[in-house]
Amino acid sequence: MIIESIRDIYNAMFQPLRAWAEQSSGNWNILIGVGFLLLMGSAIFAYVFYKKIGQNDERTNKIFLKSSYCMLWAIILCDVIFPKEYMWNIFFLFKYTLALLAGGIYMAVKYKKDFS
Repeated sequence: MIIESIRDIYNAMFQPLRAWAEQSSGNWNILIGVGFLLLMGSAIFAYVFYKKIGQNDERTNKIFLKSSYCMLWAIILCDVIFPKEYMWNIFFLFKYTLALLAGGIYMAVKYKKDFS
């Protein structure tokens, strides 16, 4: 395969997923179900470490702001990487899943550093 533009890279990355998802409605539902489960898992993970870090004060506000910063960068990166022509609602779901996961991972790392 000869790559002539960036669009060829996107097609090579996401076209197999698109073909698999559009094969049947069951595959589409599996993709949505897995995305939703990952979203709920990421939200719970981030919430648990939000509660573990504790009350708002000078130290925790800085951690929460950095966590939000990581989430923002994850959203921007996903906006750049994911295609917008097709399956945008699925990629929207995965974008926010990855953003919550990034924020939760940052809080988990800070929690582990501060309390170990």
